[in-house]
Amino acid sequence: MPSGSFSEPLSTHNRSRDRRSYVNGEMIRGITNGDDAVLVGENFIGANDGVGAWAHKPNGHAALILHFWALEVERDVSVTRIASSYTEPNPVAYLQAAYEQTLQATSAPNEWKGTTTACGALLHHTGGQATPEPMLYVTNLGDSRVMVLRSDTQEMIYKTTEQWHWFDCPRQLGTNSPDTPKTNAVMDKFGIKEGDLVLAMSDGVVDNLWEHEILDSVHDSLKNWASGEVDGAKASNAEDAGGRMLYVARELVKAARNIAEDPYAESPFMERAVEEGLAMEGGKLDDISVVAAVCRRRKA
Repeated sequence: MPSGSFSEPLSTHNRSRDRRSYVNGEMIRGITNGDDAVLVGENFIGANDGVGAWAHKPNGHAALILHFWALEVERDVSVTRIASSYTEPNPVAYLQAAYEQTLQATSAPNEWKGTTTACGALLHHTGGQATPEPMLYVTNLGDSRVMVLRSDTQEMIYKTTEQWHWFDCPRQLGTNSPDTPKTNAVMDKFGIKEGDLVLAMSDGVVDNLWEHEILDSVHDSLKNWASGEVDGAKASNAEDAGGRMLYVARELVKAARNIAEDPYAESPFMERAVEEGLAMEGGKLDDISVVAAVCRRRKA
């Protein structure tokens, strides 16, 4: 697969809140940040947002579903290896399996209540061609967000659409929720180019930053990194894709946090609340998590 891997960085509002747990004898994949969970694999990234009303466990449904989702991706040899015959991946089926495994892991005698949104991006390739091209499969349920940016033209070429039952109540997986991946998850697939950036973000970002602000933050970060000047210091390696994406993610988290902590700022969440007839001003305090990845050609 000529363009077969993502870079690896991610960033969260508070990395010190990460607490690792085990399920079925395996360490839970990814990193938790309050109610959020984020994960980066070679060809899969995800960001889940555990609904705050169920915030009783450090590694709840957000982390478990993302963990099992990543395992399902890894188990599908057609996704993780270059097979002799092309097989199209099925991210919604992977998420459905992860959802069912999470229900089993959190049922009696554990009785672990919780719900989470889910969004993920899986990098694969086209079939039936002499030279396969990169193909992105994006799956979403709820109000977390995946965005794809074309760095050479500085434009957003894709974004997921939020799914809500009603204002501030997203579709979610888990306790007492009627939503399931096979009935409610939306999957889009489209071709991307080497160098395209993929962002997976919890709603702590999109509730505080408008799309043009997200784009501005990413573009400014890329420009700063390319110049070799990062936070007043020389970047260790301007060609380091991992460091570059980590810097992009951290700067985006900072930008969202600045609005979230400003009681007088204008924010997308405030605008939607006002449209619903609610009196609100300022940003929305929430867990803020970002995964930033870039499509790169796999080294031979």
